[in-house]
Amino acid sequence: MQETRRVADEAKRMGQQAQEGVERGFEAASRSFAEANKGFQALAAEMMSYSKATFDDAMRTWEQLIGVKSLEQAFEIQSQYAKRVYENHMAELSKLREMYTGMVRDASQPIEETARRPR
Repeated sequence: MQETRRVADEAKRMGQQAQEGVERGFEAASRSFAEANKGFQALAAEMMSYSKATFDDAMRTWEQLIGVKSLEQAFEIQSQYAKRVYENHMAELSKLREMYTGMVRDASQPIEETARRPR
């Protein structure tokens, strides 16, 4: 009888530990998804801002091209625009890479912390 009681108590303790582990896992996953959501929102906002700035720059360049007086002036405006587009695009890619890396790091942190906790 006493042995049965001990086994039952041990099973109950193990069940509680398993339930606590599942709860910690769900809590960590929830925090992780929240961080990822914030990161995706920030990425979307950044891409929208970049798209708007790029469009505005293209429109300004078009306005400049409409008013050119010579072919050389048109080539110069177009060359400056191409250089600016390339530099801005490369800078934006770098910024998005850093943002994405930060988002992945922040989103994985709750899971990593939960995995490091003693059971």
